[in-house]
Amino acid sequence: MTDRQPPGRRPSLSMPIIRIAADLNGTGTLTVGNLLAALGERSFGWAIVLFSLLTLLPLPPGSSLITGLPALLATIQMALGFHYVRLPGRLARIRIKHDTLRRTLLRLRPITRRLERILSPRYGRMFSARLEQPLGIMLFIISVALFLPVPLSGWFPAISLFIVGVGLIERDGLVVILGLVSGTIAVLLTLILILSFASGAEGLIR
Repeated sequence: MTDRQPPGRRPSLSMPIIRIAADLNGTGTLTVGNLLAALGERSFGWAIVLFSLLTLLPLPPGSSLITGLPALLATIQMALGFHYVRLPGRLARIRIKHDTLRRTLLRLRPITRRLERILSPRYGRMFSARLEQPLGIMLFIISVALFLPVPLSGWFPAISLFIVGVGLIERDGLVVILGLVSGTIAVLLTLILILSFASGAEGLIR
């Protein structure tokens, strides 16, 4: 099988991650930090994509308390006006299983294929310096919803962050807006679930 794309067809969004992950896996250095560093510029977009993918991996319940931490870190750095993502050593050294990552990317192909059809540089004002921090704040709020171990809610903020991250990478403001809208819905859903569980717990206590 070859990674070449048919003439005139847009390269797959997942191909850079798949190729770089394969190279790093071959040298035994496939970690979160190395993968993010190898992906180059626009580290916030790639970091958000990568960390949302980590959360979408088939992991035990409650794992979002661990996998959601990098997303919280990246988005709060964006909200604070950092110029690039800075991972502490422990997070940077987290190892990624290549086969699991590749399977997850392949499962997301239906989503990425739809995005690839509509992606193009537009709504450039979304990426102005004055909007970077407000955007980071919104993404941090979505990341909090991702981080909370609320049953049935984790996938929605993760997919929303993935969409926003893709929009950041491709400088497509419309896709970023779509991701933020879905992220807002995910946050509201998480709040509804929290209130529902709290109400149920209160009823049991009484």
